[in-house]
Amino acid sequence: PQISLGDDLLDLVVIGCGPAGLALAAESAKLGLKVGLIGPDLPFTNNYGVWEEEFKALGLEGCIEQVWRDTVVYIDDDNPVFIGRPYGRVSRHLLHEELVKRCFESGVSYLSAKVERIMEGQDGHSLVACERDITIPCRLATVASGAASGKLLQYEVGGPRVCVQTAYGVEVEVESSPYDPNIMVFMDYRDYSKQNFNSPEAKYPTFLYAMPMSPTRIFFEETCLASIDAMPFDLLKKKLMARLQNMGVRIIRTYEEEWSYIPVGGSLPNTEQRNLAFGAAASMVHPATGYSVVRSLSEAPKYASAIANIIKRGSSKNAILLQKNFQNISMQGYHILK
Repeated sequence: PQISLGDDLLDLVVIGCGPAGLALAAESAKLGLKVGLIGPDLPFTNNYGVWEEEFKALGLEGCIEQVWRDTVVYIDDDNPVFIGRPYGRVSRHLLHEELVKRCFESGVSYLSAKVERIMEGQDGHSLVACERDITIPCRLATVASGAASGKLLQYEVGGPRVCVQTAYGVEVEVESSPYDPNIMVFMDYRDYSKQNFNSPEAKYPTFLYAMPMSPTRIFFEETCLASIDAMPFDLLKKKLMARLQNMGVRIIRTYEEEWSYIPVGGSLPNTEQRNLAFGAAASMVHPATGYSVVRSLSEAPKYASAIANIIKRGSSKNAILLQKNFQNISMQGYHILK
């Protein structure tokens, strides 16, 4: 259903329609909160890889489109490291469909709009100001719109500098593959490149991430795990193509390309602000891998429960106590997530 554009007060507005925002909105509404979700309803674009048992624990095994019985890491030619965990590729379409379904079934209302700012109303409630002069009143707003949420949130000053994980990926048909189609290549750090790249960022190491969907259809991704200066996508593409050429991999057909930019590390949200953060906006990105989706999905029920308890406790008291509860809600949210 559409969010009402009158004076109807929502308990919670979740800003952002990625996996984190959809999951938090659904879990909060299941607890009886009146929840609105605001943001563009866009398809998920990047490939998601997950450890199979983690997605099964979330009841999302139906969203996994392919599973490899093991994963391998190559540091050098002599000693491949087998991790011993099945790895799955998530269907972006099925995951989006499932999370939207959970929102619909729990009664979440929706508005397709860009949020411009979050203001505080005279009654202590929040006012979510959107494009087209739309304002949505709510008891509490939570930002779950990804790492680029700086204009809606305050972050700690003087924290560690943000590093960046960048990757260029391509799903292709090849004549033949050097990899076992039953094993997912988590990291291949072997240096197949025989050329020097004229770029200051080329000093940072990269690795190959490979998902063999069949003996000849593979998703290859060249990844710079973390660097102070983001490695440009064109350099990553050159490094990937040089790597594949020197491995003897000949591409017959390209199905899709992918560009991934993930800030890692950096400051945490300021715990003195009224607005909450969730997902990548709350720096819930693993600093060593850049993974965040499973963490957000698994933490959503606990975070929703904390929000529901605070809102329901505040709603049963007077406005002064409600304001007092909200003053330290960011700190309470931080303790739930840490």
